[in-house]
Order: sequence, then C-alpha cells, then structure tokens
Amino acid sequence: MKVLANDGLDQSGIDALTEKGFEVITTKVPQEFLVDYINEHKIRTLLVRSATQVRKDIIDHCPSLEIIGRGGVGMDNIDVDYAREKGIHVINTPSASSESVAELVFAHLFSGARFLQDSNRKMPLKGDTEFANLKKAYAAGIELRGKTIGIIGMGRIGQEVARIALGLGMRVIAADNNVGRASIKVKFYNNQFINVDIETEPLQDVLKHSDFITLHVPAQKDGYMIGKNEFDIMKDGVAIVNCSRGGVIDEAALIDALDSGKVKFAGLDVFINEPTPSREILNHSKISLTPHTGASTLEAQDRIGLSLAEQISSILQIQ
Repeated sequence: MKVLANDGLDQSGIDALTEKGFEVITTKVPQEFLVDYINEHKIRTLLVRSATQVRKDIIDHCPSLEIIGRGGVGMDNIDVDYAREKGIHVINTPSASSESVAELVFAHLFSGARFLQDSNRKMPLKGDTEFANLKKAYAAGIELRGKTIGIIGMGRIGQEVARIALGLGMRVIAADNNVGRASIKVKFYNNQFINVDIETEPLQDVLKHSDFITLHVPAQKDGYMIGKNEFDIMKDGVAIVNCSRGGVIDEAALIDALDSGKVKFAGLDVFINEPTPSREILNHSKISLTPHTGASTLEAQDRIGLSLAEQISSILQIQ
C-alpha cells in the first residue's frame, strides 16, 4: 500500500501512515514523469499541496490511484469532479491550517502598519549612518486597535481572522455570498470566552467602510475580484492583504493604487505568476511579502499530516 507524498508530508503524518502499514514515498517526482512513476510503483494514494497538478491525464492514465489528497484547503490544482466521477476519493484538510493563515494575515498587517517590510530592508544598509533619518521616515505608523477590518470570505480562515481581530479590539465587517451570519467564539487563556455574531454585508459596503481588507476566497475563473473599480470604492489610505490565491487581485491595479497613495500598504502571500512573481511586485517598498507560506507552520503541518493519515486509513478501512 504505497502513498506518494509528492509535495512532502510532515513526519507525524508519515509516522501515522507507516504504523498502519503504508509505505510512504516522499520523492519529489517532476510533473512530466508523474504518470510513469505512479504506474511503475503502483501508487494507491497521491498526496499533493499546491505545486503538483492532478489533472485528467493523471486520472485517466493511473488506474492504481484510489485516493488523491490535498494538504490544505483549496483544491484548484486537482480536477476534483472528474476524479470523483472516475471513482477516486478526493480529500483535503480544510481546517488544519486556518489558524496559521489567519496569523500570517496579521503578520502582514502589523508589518505594513509599522513599515517593517521597508525598514527591515534599509536598516542593514543605512541603519548605522542614517539612523535619525530612518526613524523620522517610519514615525507615522498606525495602530490596528479600533480600526475596521473587512473580511472577504467568511469560511474557516475568515472566521479565524475575525477571532484575532476581535481580540485586538477591531471592528469586524465581512462579505460572503454563501454565509449570512457567522457566530465567532473568541476564547481566552483562562477558559473564558465571548460569542460575537457577524452579519455579512454586500461586498461594496465592505470595500467602502474598511480600514484594512483581507481576502479569503477561491481562485477566480472570471477575472479579478479586486481591480481598479474596487480600489476606487475603497477609503483613501486603505490596506489590503491577500493570503488566499494568486489572481484574486489585479496586481497592476494594486501597484497603481499603492503609487497614488490610495492604498497605504499591501501584504501578499500569493501571486499571479507563482512561482515567479513580477519584479515590480517584489521590489515595491509598500508591499510586505511571503512566498506562499500561509499554512507553513509546524503546528499546521502536524495537523495536516495527521488528518490526511486518518482519512486515508478510514477510506481504505485500515484499523
């Protein structure tokens, strides 16, 4: 019973599968050789993250495949419906990385609010000769407390963002066509908690009233969700973070909005041209950058590995 974790798997998941009698292979097989490798080694389960594409060619030409698993939430790199039509189980780990992605959103927000993305570049170069000038340049930071955060997409990750925002004392508004109301339970270290109900609003209202905007939506098939028209609706000096999928934001429109001052700063974990983002995006002083690491915490990878192992064992009825 062979499992190919083509984009890697946390050791906890490997151990859990090995204990059940699976042989876990973590060799990274290039996309063009994947069909041959799966057939040669009679792989029953293929696990991927965002790098490996599981399209019709693999589904059609790999008869040994019984399970395709995605370590994460989105499955836009898998032809899910087609695989299921062919009798293949398709699984993912929708809640395992929610907290990690939500925390990265606030890493970007705090970074931009206090110019960390720029000061961390310039301090090593000029900190010993232009300290006073840099101090003056970064003196106009802003606080998150008391500000309004607009969450576009109130699924698991959006709700985790709301929990953190409420704990910080922020006003939370949200837009989601599929969620009318979200009940957010904010827990504290001493077992106390509060419940806050958030009614979702039309997207245009959220764009208009937010000081900070964060996106938690699937990949877009019909153009950008946020482009020039949406930026025009937003407050002057708004900030925006995208830790969802590349292509949700029109990056050219974002740069124009940053350069004009309409957008104060942006935080990007995902990009249109991954894994080769544009140099204009990468070099912009008002953009906080991470290389698609939203789910990349030790805790999230542990939860992802264990969740995948549990689902695979259940499907194949291994006790």
